[in-house]
Parts: sequence; structure tokens; C-alpha cells
Amino acid sequence: MTRYGGFFYGGSMAGLKELSAQLQSVRKQIPFATAQALTSVARKIEVAEKTAFKRHLENPTPFTVNSVRSFGARKSNLKAKVFVMDTAASYLEPFEFGGQHKLNSQALLNPKNIKLNKYGNLTRNKMTQLKAKSDVFIGDVDGTNGVWQRRKAKKGKKGKKRRKRSANGTRQPRMKMPAPKLLIQFGDALPVKPTLGYFDRAQAMANALMPTELSRAMAEAMRTAK
Repeated sequence: MTRYGGFFYGGSMAGLKELSAQLQSVRKQIPFATAQALTSVARKIEVAEKTAFKRHLENPTPFTVNSVRSFGARKSNLKAKVFVMDTAASYLEPFEFGGQHKLNSQALLNPKNIKLNKYGNLTRNKMTQLKAKSDVFIGDVDGTNGVWQRRKAKKGKKGKKRRKRSANGTRQPRMKMPAPKLLIQFGDALPVKPTLGYFDRAQAMANALMPTELSRAMAEAMRTAK
């Protein structure tokens, strides 16, 4: 009988070699099992975050919900990641950390005569379409900043005589152009309370799931090991 530290082994040298081979097999399976466990945890966190977006954001678009992505680990790179795509992350940050809700640095308020989608947003590419029109401009009119449409001056009635020149030879002043039509008003960005809890949720799930997932992955790796 041989004593190794706090362990006792009783048997032949053949048995010792078999035990050593088993330990070597276990050692080889550890990176693979760890990668499997990390990937499984990441996928579960991704699903949970998408569910949380639906619960904590008011009628989020599919683009926003599906902006949560993940990629798995490999035995050569034991890192799994859950993340939000950059475009969505830029406008979701206030819902995680607090601050002001902005869209392209300005909050969109009071849409006028513009069709909104079922999520209460401008339809896709609507701003691009508006800006492409020659009679539409973005700017400030009498202290109101927004998207405006120039109105055409009313045509004079047929048969109406041309305006006479004044005594000094100049024409009488033209009628003023009608005020432009407000399509979309830009308002001050509104404060947003942090409601997502994205990072806290991910950390809590990782801590809770990893031991179980690693144990399961190790058992499966040993079962299928050659």
C-alpha cells in the first residue's frame, strides 16, 4: 500500500497506470468541457436578456430585442460573450445607467401628419425620404426646431392684373410666403430611469449557472471520451 499525501492507494502497478491514464483523460477533457459550459451559459443569458428587453422596455422593436447577441467559447479560447450591437447600445445606455434618452442626439416629439409604425416610431428610412424632398428642411423656425415643409404660395386668380409699379418705378412688395408646415418637432431629451439591469442579470446568471453547467459538461465529456 502506498501513501500519496492525504490519499491512499492499494493495488498493483498496473492499477496505478490505469488510474494515471484516467487522470490524463480527464485533464484533456477539461478545456473542451469548460468551453461547452461557457457557451451554454452565454446562450441562456442571451435568451434571458431578450426576454428582459421585452418586459422592461415599452413596446421594443424586433431590431432592439434581437440586438442582443452571443458567441461561444472554444477549447483554444475559453471566452464566451454576450453583448448588444453598437447601434442599439447607443440608445439603450440610458435605460441601463440612467441619463437622457436621445435619438441621433435629439429626442423626437410630437410627430405631425407622419405615419408611425406599430411601435410608435417613424417608419424605416422616413427621415432619409423626407430630407430628400426639395421642399423639406430641418431647422429652427420661430424658436421651434424640427423638420419643416415649405408651403407653396397661393396662385393668383386668372385675369388678375399685374401689380402696378409705384411712383418711383419699383414694384409693390410681394405677398409673404406662407409659414412652413411642421412635420416633426425636435424636443429636449427626456430623463430616463435605469430599468434594464442588463449587467446585474448577466453576472447573477453566470454565477448561478456555471457550476452546474461545468459539472454537466465534464460528465458528458468523460462519457464520450475515447
